[in-house]
Amino acid sequence: MLDTGHSLETVSQLRPQLHRYCSRMTGSITDGEDVVQDALFRAYRSLDTFDDSRPLVPWLFRIAHNQCIDFLRRRGVREEAEAAAAEPDFIEPGDPAPTVGPAIEHLVLNLPPKERACVLLKDVFEYSLEEVAELVDSTVGGVKAALNRGRSKLASLEDQPAPPRVTAPEHRQILRLYVERFNNRDWDGLRELISADARLLVADRYSGSFTDGDYLGVYSRMTVTWRLTLGEVDGEPSIILLNIRDGAWEIEGIIRLDIGAHGRIERICDFQHCPWVLAAGSVVVRES
Repeated sequence: MLDTGHSLETVSQLRPQLHRYCSRMTGSITDGEDVVQDALFRAYRSLDTFDDSRPLVPWLFRIAHNQCIDFLRRRGVREEAEAAAAEPDFIEPGDPAPTVGPAIEHLVLNLPPKERACVLLKDVFEYSLEEVAELVDSTVGGVKAALNRGRSKLASLEDQPAPPRVTAPEHRQILRLYVERFNNRDWDGLRELISADARLLVADRYSGSFTDGDYLGVYSRMTVTWRLTLGEVDGEPSIILLNIRDGAWEIEGIIRLDIGAHGRIERICDFQHCPWVLAAGSVVVRES
């Protein structure tokens, strides 16, 4: 029988690695954490049926990988994923693996999902070819082919700057209004920005209806001094959560707003309780 307490401890220790992998697969540290939350929910529900003769860590990575692929397909790259999976398994031996530093990790987003996963799992997380094949549901030959293609593409991209991300001006204005009204403790004004059927994710704490989550009520009752500011997370306009410590403001978390076509906030994701998110990407405060 699986030791659930020990397993939960292992999951907790693995969280930063799972987030790092999912962030590189999705291209966003906030989307990556979103995927990890879904993956862990699936894992927790399946713990009682897990075969404890198998290692736990690869099993968790397999669940996270599948969640990443589902996320990418929902985002509209189903054809790209299927095309990559259909490419031939055989390829001539190539050069040894290049060093994959933090800057190159960000470039893997330019690769199709299969190549992206194989490069990350082999060159960053140092899984064996056989382990990678099992995780991505491929053959060793298929992994070798994907690795060679991915490494070649990364070598050609290494000196190229990342393209800037574009955000609609009206979305930037909603971010600004959200920050201003939160800092003024204008809770009714904040609710005017949020759709009636909006969803809420407070990572590691709550996932469900915004109305049922009492999200703004919790912040309004806190004795801790919080402020929001505009910033960038991996080059994308975002909201940064600040907390004052020893007379200085420190970054405490990231808040992501998903805004619908009607200009109302459809989903709020608060990553205050996930400090590993801050360490996984570039977080820049643009306005004090």
